[in-house]
Amino acid sequence: MDSQTNFMNGDGENKPQVLPKTSRLQTIMSQWAKVQQSPNIFRQMQQYYPPHFPMEVRYFLCQWIEEQQWDQIDESNHQYAELILNDMLTLLRQKAEELTSQEFFIIRMKLEESVQKLDSIVKTNPMEMVQVIKNCLAMEQKIIEQAEQTTQQQQLNQDLPASDQQGTNEKIMNAIHELLQKTKVTENDSKNLQHKQESFIIRFSDCQRFTGQLQQLSQMPNSQEKINKEAQLRQQKEQIDFQLAQMAQEILHLRVALSKKYEVTIVHLQELQKEILDNELISWKRRQQLAGNGLVMDSTSIDTLQNWCENLADLIWQNRQQIKKSTQLQQQLPIKFPDGEEDILPRLNDTITGLLSSLVTSTFIVEHQPPQVLKKDARFGAVVRLLVGGKLNVHMNPPQVKATIISENQAKDLLRNDVKAKNDTSGDILNNTGIMEFQPGNGQLSISFRNMQLKKIKRADKKGSEAVTEEKFCILFQSEFSVGGNELVFQVWTLSLPVVVTVHGNQECNATATVLWDNAFAEPGRIPFNVPDQVDWSHLADQLNMKFMSHTGKGLSATNLSYIASKLFGNKDSSMVSWTQFNKDTLSGRSFTFWEWFYAIQKLTKEHLKDLWNDEAIIGFVSKNQAQDWLSNRPMGTFLLRFSDSEIGGITIAWTGERQEVWNLAPFTSKDFHIRGLADRIKDLNSLVYLYPNKPKDSVFSKYYTSTVEPVINDGYIRANLKTTLPDHLTTSGEMERQPFSPETVYDMNPNSVQNMDELPMTPDMSRGLAEMDLNHLTEFLPDDIGIPEIDVQQLLVNSYIDSRVVMD
Repeated sequence: MDSQTNFMNGDGENKPQVLPKTSRLQTIMSQWAKVQQSPNIFRQMQQYYPPHFPMEVRYFLCQWIEEQQWDQIDESNHQYAELILNDMLTLLRQKAEELTSQEFFIIRMKLEESVQKLDSIVKTNPMEMVQVIKNCLAMEQKIIEQAEQTTQQQQLNQDLPASDQQGTNEKIMNAIHELLQKTKVTENDSKNLQHKQESFIIRFSDCQRFTGQLQQLSQMPNSQEKINKEAQLRQQKEQIDFQLAQMAQEILHLRVALSKKYEVTIVHLQELQKEILDNELISWKRRQQLAGNGLVMDSTSIDTLQNWCENLADLIWQNRQQIKKSTQLQQQLPIKFPDGEEDILPRLNDTITGLLSSLVTSTFIVEHQPPQVLKKDARFGAVVRLLVGGKLNVHMNPPQVKATIISENQAKDLLRNDVKAKNDTSGDILNNTGIMEFQPGNGQLSISFRNMQLKKIKRADKKGSEAVTEEKFCILFQSEFSVGGNELVFQVWTLSLPVVVTVHGNQECNATATVLWDNAFAEPGRIPFNVPDQVDWSHLADQLNMKFMSHTGKGLSATNLSYIASKLFGNKDSSMVSWTQFNKDTLSGRSFTFWEWFYAIQKLTKEHLKDLWNDEAIIGFVSKNQAQDWLSNRPMGTFLLRFSDSEIGGITIAWTGERQEVWNLAPFTSKDFHIRGLADRIKDLNSLVYLYPNKPKDSVFSKYYTSTVEPVINDGYIRANLKTTLPDHLTTSGEMERQPFSPETVYDMNPNSVQNMDELPMTPDMSRGLAEMDLNHLTEFLPDDIGIPEIDVQQLLVNSYIDSRVVMD
């Protein structure tokens, strides 16, 4: 279809373009294609299309609808709105006429009905119809973006070492099924062996009886009867001896064959256990670690792991019991193995007991981690779970679990099997013991620590320039229990992820940096808690994106990440980022580090700008020069929102002035937004008209405006309204010679009550800016009838009600 909405006919008149006939009567463009590709998006969108603008209209006119500049239509171009909507009605009528086939009868009727409803609305209130279409398209885009964010998160999950979950589940369950069959076979073989051995014992008893009878005959006087009886008994005994020899040979053969079957089963059990513990459980722990950086975990994955581990525990236990039974049978009937054959049952028993021990100790895990930034004296929690507890009946005598905090060196000693290390501690935790509880419904054996509190911490000596927020601890959970009627006693322990202990809120930022770096770049099987000193930027970018997405709901684009990289590298051609560069060295010309800058933006967005960020109203990560380039050729009043380079945790508004000059407001921070939100501040400023590139600001921000406070309330007082304003010189055609002042909330205050400039909301650079302003320039802000024999600059600014923060960003 031609990309133009209208074409000129021979008479020079604009006629609506008619869509060409197609076999399926559909045209596809990017946004609608995305809707159609996802049934989930399509179902979500159905609820947003009203009866007078059904999805059938969107379907048949998908390309045409997306080509129109709906955001450019407002009350000022009412006639243009009517023209566009009439074009749409003409196209719909044309489309309905094309649906001549009987199979499209119902669709044709619905289209004609929609045309009638739309025609009525277009004649009475075309702007209402335009707004409906705008809303539907905006909602489409939002749902598509949310779906793409989910896909992006799933892609992050797929990038982990874990294999495809469905394929892995099928593979493991098949292995479990095969082992169950092998275990049933050996169970039957064991029963058959027991039956053979019992038959042997019976025959051996008969042989013993004949031997006794022969001994009795030997003591009797010789007689023909004695001779005949003795010959008969000897013949019977010889037959039994022969049978016993055959039976013994058969039993020995069965024993060897059964032992070899156990050996094969154990090899398969080892392979299965390696897959579950060394691959899947380690992968789950890795995902749990990345969840600390924002990765979304599948909540059912731990239940799947428990199912696998319970099946594995059941198989190991059954085979161990069979091996024990075979050992007992051998002890009941010792038969010497022939030369070249070895009794392997003792070795198999040791091996399978080791498998059971490894399974039990490995499945004692921290299901829900304690906070990795752990503030002293603050309450915190954790959940510890034994994945095989229900299957091994550990809950029949519920074990106690104890939690202690240990240092990095103490964790190293523990992993070196230092016996004393289990009693070491680096602090005191209240409410750190409890009994594991069994839940019959899901078979879970776990303990939930809800009210732990770190009361004391003992820090190690500093390593060079290492800060306290770089020191890592962890929580050690320990327990002891028995299985099989106290046959086996297990002492189990597990470590939490590394934690950083803080004593003040201002340490949280740097502590979070330590945790993020450790979560992102810790390698499996590392020495606690080693991490690389430098990493590739692409890997760090993935973690920053994941972290930002988890806090704000929307991740970072490639353009965002490119700008963020420029903050780290400047003009240097490098792809490696060091820990020092990340969170120890300050940025060029600034007093803060890269991470402090990024963390403050993330915090500001999460607490005050989340909705606007998700609606893509904030470009955010763009330099001042780039923003100026974008705005310099846009219409007056075009503005964008970007995060400040110089003000930590700040966001600024850049906009195009009357003469194509680009102004920048002093950055707003969290303190400002506690007073008045960003959307309301934008609403206050009439100089801001279009959100870059061309969206009317009300179409983007109106849903975030707060209602105006009623002037009179029940107690009889009149409430003042806060409003953000610009200096008069920026709202007139006059041209300022200097940087524009920031907008400021106007307060109802008595100027005489302000005794010094510290009571004004001033930036640190205000006094320097005032010193640079000459008196003639200051007179521009004063009424004409004021004389200036001597000017008190501070009192002058108070009386002017102007926040004179000079824009330095």
